[in-house]
Amino acid sequence: MAETTLEPAATPAVATRRQSGGFRRGLQHRVLPIFTTLAIVYLMIPIAVMIVFSFNKPDGKFNYIWNQFSLDGWAHPFDWPGLGDSVITSLSVAVISTLIATIIGTMMGLALTRYDFRGRGALNGIIFLPMATPEIVLGASLLTLFVATALPPLAGGVPTLYPTGFLTILIAHVMFNISYVVVTVKARLAGFDRRLEEAAMDLGANEITTFWKVTFPLIFPGIMAAALLAFSLSIDDFVITNFVSGRTNTFPIWVYSIQKNALPVQINVIGSIIFLGAVGLVGLTTLRSGRAARIR
Repeated sequence: MAETTLEPAATPAVATRRQSGGFRRGLQHRVLPIFTTLAIVYLMIPIAVMIVFSFNKPDGKFNYIWNQFSLDGWAHPFDWPGLGDSVITSLSVAVISTLIATIIGTMMGLALTRYDFRGRGALNGIIFLPMATPEIVLGASLLTLFVATALPPLAGGVPTLYPTGFLTILIAHVMFNISYVVVTVKARLAGFDRRLEEAAMDLGANEITTFWKVTFPLIFPGIMAAALLAFSLSIDDFVITNFVSGRTNTFPIWVYSIQKNALPVQINVIGSIIFLGAVGLVGLTTLRSGRAARIR
């Protein structure tokens, strides 16, 4: 007669641990993905409403209530007085400030990550000040600076130079964008393997060639991410720009000034174009990074 061996029953402590482990696994595989999905849907609801109402034909000046489907807004996106000029101004400021801030911020990120110099710790702290300072305080301070440093008026009170305008908007946007670029580039450089540069220089490349052939391609995704962030912050900024804009209208300021009298569908169209353009750039950057990773 064959002997049967009975496995010892699990102790209560072991059974409890197994149950708690199964609960945690179920939490990770079910609850967290559901929570993440709900959070993304919550964030996307206003954007979805903006895009949907860009196809509306409102019955009046305010695009608040759905009336009927129409492509008139997309066919004539600048068919409203002052809208085209404000969009051009916003795009000009965003592109120029992004280029300047990305170049300066990238060089500062490289310097703060790779070199040890007097005041490095203090500079690391100062970089975060524009990010931590309330925008209304920063805007008021910049306005005071620009007015205090403006050229004095001519005889009779005629000003020789308006203290605020396109140039002051550009200066302000470069100033607060640099901090975000430095932080983003530093995060990319944190895991950079310096031995790749040393290998290139051992093979005969000088410092300039090593930077453009080795360093720059590897940190380019971080630089591109910083540039996209700077562009988004610049084209979206209202509080600081409202203080330093003077008689110059950017797109956010134009929307704020007109929203009491009208809210045309073209606002939704321009917002949708900017959003879709940003998503397209992010998609192209991600695709390029994925191809580069597969090649390596």
